[in-house]
Amino acid sequence: MRRDLSPRRALVAGQNRAGKAGWRARLGALLALGLGLAVALGGCSAAAAERPTVVVTTNILGDITRNVVGEQADVVVLMAANADPHSFGISARQAAGIENAALIIHNGGGLEESVLNHVKAAEAQGVPALPVLDAVGPLSFTQSGQGAPDPHFWTDPSRVAKAAEAIAAAVSEHVPGADAAAVRSQTHAYTGQLQELEAAMESGFAGIDPGRRKLITNHHVFGYLADRFGFEVVGAVIPSGTTLASPSPTDLADLTGKIRSAGVRAIFADSSQPARLAEVLAAEAGEDIAVVPLFTESLGPEGSDAGTYLGMMRANAERITQALA
Repeated sequence: MRRDLSPRRALVAGQNRAGKAGWRARLGALLALGLGLAVALGGCSAAAAERPTVVVTTNILGDITRNVVGEQADVVVLMAANADPHSFGISARQAAGIENAALIIHNGGGLEESVLNHVKAAEAQGVPALPVLDAVGPLSFTQSGQGAPDPHFWTDPSRVAKAAEAIAAAVSEHVPGADAAAVRSQTHAYTGQLQELEAAMESGFAGIDPGRRKLITNHHVFGYLADRFGFEVVGAVIPSGTTLASPSPTDLADLTGKIRSAGVRAIFADSSQPARLAEVLAAEAGEDIAVVPLFTESLGPEGSDAGTYLGMMRANAERITQALA
């Protein structure tokens, strides 16, 4: 026998049915939203997984490469800030990343002495690699009585512009999906900034008397800057193109004599290396010689004056000008 509901009970029952229907509708909407997000995130994850990687050995080259590549690929830099490119090492995970890269960019000229075996191993597996030094017109210096290629090309912004062009060409050729037009546009914008840097350095150095344009560094690192801007490299504390070498007592005695005869006013030491030898040399020369730290082979921490290549070179040029003017 059917029971008739009172008006009040009928109202409550209707509200319950409406509430359940609304709850089901909201639940369905949430499930649909969750499914949509899962699909979208899955698509992003797949896109991220498929995104090509450009592996760069040094942080100076890494900054240059990022300006060229933009969003066209992931740029992975192996060398940390304030590290020594001659001696820094990499982890097993980084080594595996090299072999899975779409492109490897390294300095060339034997600079990355502790990493070159990994680069060569990846090349043997078919990974394309760009030794940037080959594209910039390398200079040479005398080491142990023989000529050797000088790997420190980045002290000349005009050669860095050539490096950027070479990197752009390699990315367009070897990195899957890279938009060549975008790479060209980004490279053009960056080389414009390099031209502005070069002009600013030339203007600042103009205030240094030609007789004072003499450089002593902790090792041979400023050959390209000297060649471009009219300086004389008198010598180096470590008479080599690598920080892994050591000076002999005879080397230091010879350099002390050169400092005295050339009227050197400052010794420029790399900020990532101990300045002890430079300080001993300055004291031994018996003159009022400043030991000035520069960022010569590595960028500084992100956000610092030397956190980018452009910032590093502006900071160095300012310190050189202040020390020698």
